[in-house]
Amino acid sequence: MVFDISHIKNIRRQIGLTQHQFAREIGVSQSMVAKLEAGKLDPAYSKVKQIAKAISVMMQDKEIKAKEIMTQKIISVSRNEKAGKIIEIMNRNDISQVPVIERGHVLGLVSESSIISKNLEDVKKASVKDVMIDSPPIIEENARLEVIKQLLVYYPIVLVKKAERLVGVITRSDLVRSLIK
Repeated sequence: MVFDISHIKNIRRQIGLTQHQFAREIGVSQSMVAKLEAGKLDPAYSKVKQIAKAISVMMQDKEIKAKEIMTQKIISVSRNEKAGKIIEIMNRNDISQVPVIERGHVLGLVSESSIISKNLEDVKKASVKDVMIDSPPIIEENARLEVIKQLLVYYPIVLVKKAERLVGVITRSDLVRSLIK
């Protein structure tokens, strides 16, 4: 993407900074920001690169991260549980999928879709390992919103880890709920 210096005022306002704060963040004087915003200064290419890089870093810092929208309560099951019990857990907690975890390792996922894709009479007697599907993606707690969004297009749930330990889950409804915060 090509950075257009003429949009600097809108960018600064979008980030929510005063000219003075913005100047300090990007490493230039406040008067230079004022002149740039007024269109009275044509900066050197190296200055434009410096400003563009600083803005990029600020925008990334402002972007929502996984840890901000995840649900910290992880409801999980082991692969030897009976599928009937899993269905009860899903109904009681009003959730549509449950990760299958043993000794801290994610083995797979049981979802409404994986259950109804089986013969429903057999499901009542089956165990989790018979109805689970592959493991959902696992992301770091600082994963950006855009990454989460792309994953949730293809997966119903994303697991969140911090230092190799699961710390939360993000579903499509969590992502949609984050839009109103």
